[in-house]
Order: sequence, then structure tokens, then C-alpha cells
Amino acid sequence: MSSVDINQTWARCLVSELNAHGILDAVICPGSRSAPLALAFADHPRIHTWSIIDERSAAFFALGLAKQSGVPAALVSTSGTAGANFYPAVIEATYAHVPMLVLTADRPPELHGWGALQTVSQQNLYGSFPRWFLDLGLPEMGEVAARHLRASAARAVSTAVARPNGVVHLNAPFREPLAPVHPTSVGEDAEAHTPSVRLVQPSATPQAEVIAAVRERISRSERGVIVCGPREEPDSFAEAVLELGRNLRYPVFAEATSQVRFAGFGDPISHYEALLRHQGFASAHRPDLVLRFGGPLISKVLQSWLDHSGAHAVLFSDDGLLADPHHAASLVIEGDAVSACRALSVARSTQPNEWAAHFQGAERRVRAALQRRFERESSLSEPGAIYHVVASLPPQANLFVSSSMPVRDLDSFASSSSGRLRVFANRGVNGIDGVISSALGVAANASHPTVLIAGDLAVWHDLGGLLTAHRQRLSLTIVVFNNDGGGIFSFLPIAKIPAHFEELFATPHGLGFSSVGALFGARYAQPRTSEELRGCVRGSLEGGLHLIEVHTDRDQNVQAHHSLFEELVAVVGDGPWV
Repeated sequence: MSSVDINQTWARCLVSELNAHGILDAVICPGSRSAPLALAFADHPRIHTWSIIDERSAAFFALGLAKQSGVPAALVSTSGTAGANFYPAVIEATYAHVPMLVLTADRPPELHGWGALQTVSQQNLYGSFPRWFLDLGLPEMGEVAARHLRASAARAVSTAVARPNGVVHLNAPFREPLAPVHPTSVGEDAEAHTPSVRLVQPSATPQAEVIAAVRERISRSERGVIVCGPREEPDSFAEAVLELGRNLRYPVFAEATSQVRFAGFGDPISHYEALLRHQGFASAHRPDLVLRFGGPLISKVLQSWLDHSGAHAVLFSDDGLLADPHHAASLVIEGDAVSACRALSVARSTQPNEWAAHFQGAERRVRAALQRRFERESSLSEPGAIYHVVASLPPQANLFVSSSMPVRDLDSFASSSSGRLRVFANRGVNGIDGVISSALGVAANASHPTVLIAGDLAVWHDLGGLLTAHRQRLSLTIVVFNNDGGGIFSFLPIAKIPAHFEELFATPHGLGFSSVGALFGARYAQPRTSEELRGCVRGSLEGGLHLIEVHTDRDQNVQAHHSLFEELVAVVGDGPWV
């Protein structure tokens, strides 16, 4: 068998095994050394291939695909520095616990260390971030080699989807020739087959005796709260945790990215940021028990209140993440969050419901005040725009929100929705990198519309994502808040040092996005009122690429936030809160 036939047969064997274990998408970046892999993925009848030019955009696109589906996409690059452009998304996937399967093609061993072009050391290219790295070695076929290749592919997928989900890096060196001289069929090895090995994940059900101990603690705690941080799994957690709150008569604090606030039912506490800025309310309602679910919290106000409450804190971690930066938890329970909620819901509180009613009463005041404020605004503020975008979304829509100010404003000012929304964010390391590409990955795998809310710098940072949208003909609505720079820095102490603030931190650019929309074939709009914004968002959901630009002023934005929080704190008042 010739080298080219070995390369193609080996690659088809690898790809067929990956598909047998659930891989349905492959994100392919152009390159020569990766040709055997690219052709094997493209020829496989059950794998959808996505051709993306920019490796950094491709990696965040693969991240978005996995966020939406829970299944890793195969991410393929050629040799040299191409794979290094995957690094930011690899880090994000690691810290956000998103499954990712990276396949980097490589030069053969004899070319390393001798000045060959496009040749770098790709061993452990991503350092300690992947959960597993394996150099697959040069292709060879035979019973032993094929069995090892299939077993390695099975282990790669199983490791990526094991809790906590993460990154697996497979390095694949190839000798020339790389492309077949004559077109070849997929062959028998790409047909459906029984996987060579089945790896069963360990049970994630929390231990019964530990749940019993928490139940006992609950029975002694009249002033408990349930706090739900970021969590993207498409399961029944919202139903389970809201039922737990009703049974225990504990308020459920639902962060915007928890999948609980926008579940479309129940009475979660959405506006805790305003409630807890009211010193009287915050002091009078310190809990004695905190049940924590999900990842690290967006709100520093909420985190500080919990840390200084003196409450007994129980942290439930269903993916191994310890979201407890100040070490306040007295007990950490690993296991499926839905199972834990249902196990704890067996207990029903006999206490009066005044504790939870206080939070619900204050919440209703803030929610009504926000509605009055945003409906009477003559011009669009960033908090108001967030509010109106969410109010415009139909049930089952996907909302992707960028880090920096958009995710904070969503958490502070967007109320619970009338229908279920699925909310995504790259909160693993809180970066603005790759948000368009990540949102496109979500949109590509979704059956309902996807809307991205981002700041201007985040959009400038990922213009390559718009090229991906254009080439792949993907539908996405992008609402960009253009305040001419990094608006979040105006809220930080560094803003009081004017000498270098504008140049080094605010970084004004003086550009608009109308020409960007024209360049990439997006339909562009610039609404100036809340009614126009709602109309633009609703109209965009019919399909296609849409760019909706909302102009705001950075200095006015700071003042708008301060005055809004002052108004909301005043609305909370001094009680009674029922």
C-alpha cells in the first residue's frame, strides 16, 4: 500500500471511530499537511464539515457548537503555527468545561529539528490545559495498529465529555504524498459499525448520606437562599431548583446565565443587585444557609453579601468546578445538580412563608420600576437596550452575551421572560475574544433564532467571525453597543487617572459599523428608540445576518447606571416587603 493510501485509510479509520462515538461536526481550517484528515471528514456521510479560514475564529466556532449541543466538534488544523491560533479557545473551553477535540496535523519526525518549513514542536502544544494529549504517530495499517487507533479515538471522545468536560488534543504527523492521486470512495471503514470499545462514565448521583446531612441542616435553617450561577446544560435544572425553592420556601437567586431566570415559569429573584445595594434590606435579610449551584457569580454585590453573611454554605458541583473563590463553603457536594435538587425536594418546610415573601415583594417593586423607567426613556441607554432586546425575543430563542458590560447589564436589568430562553456566555476566563464565532457555533447547531449582544471592542476583536457567517450563510442577529471604546473601564478606579486613560484603557476608535455590515453582507440598522430597537430585533429573527448598532456615550452611560441604581434602591424602601 502506498503512503498516500495509508494516509487516507488511516484517516478514514480515525474519523469513522470518532463518528461512532458521537462526533457529528468537524471544523476544518485550510492547509496541506492536514489534507488526509480534511478529506476523511468531508467524505464521511454522517459528519457535517465547516470550512473556516481563520483558525482563531474556527476554534471559537467549535466552542459554540459544543456549547449548544454538549458534543465536541473535531477541530482540524495544518502544521506549524496554525494550531497555535486555537490556544485562546482551548483555554476558554478548559475553564468553562466545554468539550473540545483538537486535531493538529504535523510534519513527520525526520523533518523536526532540521530547518524544515512550517515545522514546530507540537508536543503538548497547549501545555496543561487539555485533559489528555496523544501523539498518534505516523499512519500505519494492520490489525494491531488499527485497533490502537480506534481505541485512542474512543478514549479521546470519552475524555472530552467526561465530567468535567474539557479539551483533548490529538497530534497527527503525516508523510507526503498527502492528497490522493485519484479520488477515492469513503470505503467500508466509514460505514456504521460497533465502536471498538465502550467507555462508561462514572455515576454522578450525589451520595445519599451526604444529601441526608444537608436535609438535616435545612430542617434547622429558616433563613435559607438558593443561588444559581452560570450553567449551560440543556437539562431540567430550572424545574428542579425552582421546585426545591417552593418546597423549602427559600428564594431562588437566578443569575442571567443560569438557565433559571429565563425559564419562562416560576418566581426566581432576578434583581438581587438592586435589593442588596439597599443596606437596610441586605442587613435585615442575611441568610443562615446558602445552597449554591453553577459557576462563579457575575455580581460582586451578591458575592460579597454571601461571603459576609456568616451563613453555612453548601456548594453543589456537578462538573467538578469549585466556584468558591473566598472559601466560604462549608461543604462541597459533587454530583448531578438535578438529582441533588430532587433528592432535597423530598423535604418540605413547615415554616411561615414570610422570609421568601419579603424577597418576592421587593423583587416586584424593582421589576415594576424598571419597566416604568425603560418604557418612558426617550433615547436608548445600555441598560434599557438590554432590557428591550430580551423583551423582544420569542420563546426558545438563544441569547449569547459578551463579557465585560453586556453580561453585567443583562444580569442587573433584564427580568425573567415570558418564555424559555437559553443564555450563553464565554465566562470561563471572562474574555471578549471570539464572541461572534462562538455565537455562530451556537446558531449553527440550533433550531431557533440566536441573538448576540456585544460591545464594540468585542465585535472589532472578532471581525473574522463575520467572514465565517458570510461563507457559511449562517443566521445571527448581532446587537452591538457602540460607546466608542471600552466602556467598562469608565466604572473602574483607573478612570480617575486621566493622563493616559483614553489612550491605554478607553481606547476610542471613532468608527461605526455600517461599512462592516456592507462588507460582510449583513443587513444593518441603527435604531434610536426602544420601539425601533424592538422592531429591528423582531424583524431580524426571520433569518440572515443582521447587525444592529446602538450608539451610546461612555460618560453618560456611567451616570445612567448610577442614577438607575439610586432609583431602584429607593424603590426597595424600608418595608414592609410582602
